[in-house]
Amino acid sequence: MAAEIVNPRSDSNTGADAGSAGDTDGAFFDPAFALHRGGKMAVQATVPVRDKDDLSLAYTPGVAKVCSAIAEHPELVHDYTWKSQVVAVVTDGTAVLGLGDIGPEASLPVMEGKAILFKQFGGVDAVPIALATTDADEIVETVVRLAPSFGGVNLEDISAPRCFEIEAKLKERLDIPVFHDDQHGTAVVTLAALRNAAKLTDRSLGQLRAVISGAGAAGVAIAKILIEAGIGDVAVCDRKGIVSTDRGDLTEVKREVAGYTNKGQLTGSLQDALDGADVFIGVSGGTVPEEAVAKMAKNSFIFAMANPNPEIHPDVAHKYAAVVATGRSDFPNQINNVLAFPGIFAGAMQVRASQITEGMKLAAAEALAAVVADELSADCVIPSPFDERVAPAVTAAVAAAARAEGVARR
Repeated sequence: MAAEIVNPRSDSNTGADAGSAGDTDGAFFDPAFALHRGGKMAVQATVPVRDKDDLSLAYTPGVAKVCSAIAEHPELVHDYTWKSQVVAVVTDGTAVLGLGDIGPEASLPVMEGKAILFKQFGGVDAVPIALATTDADEIVETVVRLAPSFGGVNLEDISAPRCFEIEAKLKERLDIPVFHDDQHGTAVVTLAALRNAAKLTDRSLGQLRAVISGAGAAGVAIAKILIEAGIGDVAVCDRKGIVSTDRGDLTEVKREVAGYTNKGQLTGSLQDALDGADVFIGVSGGTVPEEAVAKMAKNSFIFAMANPNPEIHPDVAHKYAAVVATGRSDFPNQINNVLAFPGIFAGAMQVRASQITEGMKLAAAEALAAVVADELSADCVIPSPFDERVAPAVTAAVAAAARAEGVARR
């Protein structure tokens, strides 16, 4: 329903949004439309322009001195512009939340939301950029041309498998951090929660066998980071079952996944993979039957992260699992990307990192897990997004890892 139908502009003196035409009691008032009217963000000056002296410094002729200095010494752009403090949030609108391919214009409310989360939780400025193309090469070329204005690029809500190609090509061509949050943000937070769940039950990651439902952006990234972190084994499942080397219908990305996962050489369906598994990680939607959950190992972990409907409802999951997590804020242990991406970018940009490495992501997960290491319980294996310790911990860990890996430039 259009916003003007739900909340038409009020002509009253109060300036409040009213209900739809003919709805004098506001029965159709929707606070979501009211909050979004006019957008959720704006550009604000950080210096005053009160008189001609301010104007001559902020603009001509004073600005010319700074421009000339940057022309002679390009690295000064980080000190005398906003470049090292601002991220481009780039999308083509093809995989927006659970809405799918809704186009660039319809994606803007989400991109604005992402930008204000960067600021709120990481102190990082961000600019939404919704592109009117779904061609991978066109997206890459556009972002490369925009890159001089930004200190980092956050790819957002771009459908698989193009998201993998776009990120890889941008990493090759740019010397600033490029990060597809749907992949890596989800993976970092999942690993942090899993570390703490294992600790809570006196196990190590190496003792766990995990099953991931979903071989898209998030599923692939989670599998990679779990392997990097030392998981015992992990099997990834798509709609046709376990991604394994004996299947002839795999995409290039899935063939790669099959090469480094599923050491147990399992075949069959998701339900077959869950038999005796220690961990379920859901990033695909759909429903997992209770009889499959019942066959998981004792003291298992269920991270059913589909929104708004988890693959396994917590009421069912709690019958069998020692730790249950979802992607929702109304249940304990929310796997929320906002725990990761603001601090990761803040840390990378603090040291002017040229990229975000696997080591930096692992450091972020370790720091995030450590925030609640002394408070662990079945309902607390991951911090709240509003825990003020999160961003400083992740920022510091990522900055230190960037220096250790040689990608920091200050």
